[in-house]
Amino acid sequence: MDLRKLKTLIDLVSESNVSELEITEAEGKVRIVKGGGAATMMAAAPALPAVAAAPMAAAAPVPAPEPVPAGHVVKSPMVGTFYRAASPGAKSFVEIGSQVKEGETICIIEAMKILNEIECDKAGTITQILGENGQAVEYGQPLFVIE
Repeated sequence: MDLRKLKTLIDLVSESNVSELEITEAEGKVRIVKGGGAATMMAAAPALPAVAAAPMAAAAPVPAPEPVPAGHVVKSPMVGTFYRAASPGAKSFVEIGSQVKEGETICIIEAMKILNEIECDKAGTITQILGENGQAVEYGQPLFVIE
């Protein structure tokens, strides 16, 4: 499991009312338990078949951070699936150039089968849409830029 994904999950548990989270993927199983205000993580990797030792590959270079867009950035408040419209085939909540008001719904993020309406936290004009419709988003991932 990706280290950034683990950190995001730990932060999510720490900042929420969730006391325990368990995720199983092909790479293994992760269980995050909140106790005393901090989240702790227990991980179990799947059993691997015995193989002869191989030399370790060189570490891949760390990519440069993406540039921060100019203007106010609306970030994802949770991990989930990003949707620009209320249903397939429906008109998108906002487009580039749309005037938005504070509190107006600008997208939906589906998390654990619950559709969460994400509201604009600043009035202005949508200048960029950074989220891809139907794609997974992470906590804190930039979704829109407003000027």
